[in-house]
Amino acid sequence: MEQIHDGVNQELLVFTLGAEEYGIDILKVQEIRGYDAVTAIANAPSFIKGVINLRGNIVPIVDLRIKFQLGNVTYDQFTVVIILSLVGRTVGVVVDGVSDVVTLEQEQIRPAPEFGAVLDTSFMRGLGTLDERMIILLDIEKLMTSSEMALFEEMAA
Repeated sequence: MEQIHDGVNQELLVFTLGAEEYGIDILKVQEIRGYDAVTAIANAPSFIKGVINLRGNIVPIVDLRIKFQLGNVTYDQFTVVIILSLVGRTVGVVVDGVSDVVTLEQEQIRPAPEFGAVLDTSFMRGLGTLDERMIILLDIEKLMTSSEMALFEEMAA
């Protein structure tokens, strides 16, 4: 498993999906926007909500709540889209809300637990602890560029 910036504090954007908090590298975040209508794409997987026009760029929008099978997905005034800059491409992810930016020191980060074949943890960088909070650290670039997402291959075609 990849270490998170050995010996260096890790600055994370923390967002919520259901009752859980997730953290992603703040350096991958381009902007945070309220959820707006998206243009649906025919035959796209259910977690790909569609695309938006962001200042002339067509940006695919992925709903992480659907991707992670978190049950009843509702869109309200707290629903936000985090615009990410990954491997030279822009992609948006829909989350329930953004809570804050935190800095974790290396000793606050634990390896992701192994669940075997039952649960794919390959997109988890580990678990961060901050006071009483447990933050699931995602390797958002690895998740978004995975073959099952099929985002970057299709966009490159």
